Amino acid sequence: MIAKMDILLAVRMYIDKMIEESGPGMKVMLMDKETISMVSVVYAQSELLRKEMYLFERIDGGGSREPMKHLKCIVFLRPTRENVDNLCHEFKFPKYGSYYVYFSNIIPKTDIKQLAECDEQEIVKEIQEFYGDYIAISPHVFSLNISNIYHQYNWIPETLNRVMQGLSSVLLALQKAPLIRYQNSSEMAHRLAERIRQLMAKESSLFDFRPSGAPQSVLLILDRREDSVTPLLNQWTYQAMVHELLGIHNNRVSLADVPNVSREMQEVVLSGEQDEFYATNRYSNFGEIATSIKQLMEEYQTKAKMQTKVESITDMKNFIENYPQFKKISGTVSKHVTVIGELSRLVAQNELLQISELEQEIVAGQLDHSDCFQRIRQLIGNPKVPVLDALRLVLLYTLRFEKDPSRDSHTFTDLLRRKGASERWVQLPEKITSFGGTRFRLSDLFNSETVSADAFMRRLTKGIRGVENIYTQHNPLVRDLVDQVIKGRLREPSYPYLGGVQLRERPQDVFIFVLGGITYEEAYSIHELNKLNPMCRIVIGGTTVHNTKSFLDEVFNADQP
Repeated sequence: MIAKMDILLAVRMYIDKMIEESGPGMKVMLMDKETISMVSVVYAQSELLRKEMYLFERIDGGGSREPMKHLKCIVFLRPTRENVDNLCHEFKFPKYGSYYVYFSNIIPKTDIKQLAECDEQEIVKEIQEFYGDYIAISPHVFSLNISNIYHQYNWIPETLNRVMQGLSSVLLALQKAPLIRYQNSSEMAHRLAERIRQLMAKESSLFDFRPSGAPQSVLLILDRREDSVTPLLNQWTYQAMVHELLGIHNNRVSLADVPNVSREMQEVVLSGEQDEFYATNRYSNFGEIATSIKQLMEEYQTKAKMQTKVESITDMKNFIENYPQFKKISGTVSKHVTVIGELSRLVAQNELLQISELEQEIVAGQLDHSDCFQRIRQLIGNPKVPVLDALRLVLLYTLRFEKDPSRDSHTFTDLLRRKGASERWVQLPEKITSFGGTRFRLSDLFNSETVSADAFMRRLTKGIRGVENIYTQHNPLVRDLVDQVIKGRLREPSYPYLGGVQLRERPQDVFIFVLGGITYEEAYSIHELNKLNPMCRIVIGGTTVHNTKSFLDEVFNADQP
């Protein structure tokens, strides 16, 4: 589909192709619950309207749709049994003049035959597979929007199948047939790797991309349980802060709980495709964002003064020509000032700078047990510190001092109860060690063992840069693992190749998939690695994108029957 490693562009190109193949004229788009999300994150409704897409409907929405025979219908569905049945019913009682059908993944030939038999009125003009079975968050980040995948630390067959489909569709969209590596400590990672390999063998003609002599690509499958620290930390880059403190779902952010927020700002869209300021600043730190929004406001104010001068026909003409851009800047300023204002309020109200500093010192291995215990106890007692932030400090303490004979989690659970923590949350210190404790992990997350020379130099450099980095000392484990993949140094016993076939050269394309979910801190790390390694293209995805609350749900539910 697309030569460069841009998973967002791949989906946009698929949608463009659908619209192009249906020809000119008014169109309706018929989708299911999941494909609506897949389309909405890469295309604004206003953009699709300009492409003559006038109506958007759900095939599984219930209720009756009015017949509109003058419209062409573009159908974009996941290849599920329910969708095939619904589509068969649609063909027997068609609402539109003609149908152009596209499935987001591989569909069995038996289902194609069934659909053909239902097309008695010969209204179907096209049936194709377009591999967009994932949520394209940015050019190098994707999610499958699947939470709580662990079922007593094993796969539920339906979930495994859905994850296999989503991950394979990314490979098909980018036309890659990678060598597969997996985390050896995770049976779930091994099973997913095997399912991907089986699919690639079964559909070998679809995965026949690699010309002789071309640089090879690698898919590395990891388990969230290998790094339970990263999802527990407060964040200080714009995108990650918004998700941590407000929550991002399919590029949408609810501001309904923000004090005195206007009605039009109760929900906003943060999309790099539709918002140049967000595209430029999503990875900026909190201090840089304040400067950037000030510059944006000054630009807006300058344009506003220009717009007030309408004294001649020429001024009117210029005003009309510039008005859409002026209005766009006005909306962008209002949106980001509201979001950043709320982030600032929460940082101050909840003592997040003090909390984050302690978090970073815990994960950097800088505190002994006694000092760490006393400082956490003091912060839990601070009435301004929210229960969630008190809990995350206790969980970091539990992981950091898991093997320390002085560890005292009972005192902290009693303090959390007194602070108002639910019984569900009080159980989490015990559950976190079952989920991501040393018994499962391959890696040292707290710098307590000998580290590689590369990792040591990175930490030394961070320390030299100064005090402004005390809130960002942590590097996610995935950054070190990908760095090792690129340099050909990732240990094979811990991350073996599936099938014994090894990479004989440095990879040009690297896919990282984390079952159990990724974080925006990890997305930022991959963004940085892509800049540092222009000859290697890296994509990261996961079953979901976590903030602390969603990760705690994942941990709590992991051992449930």
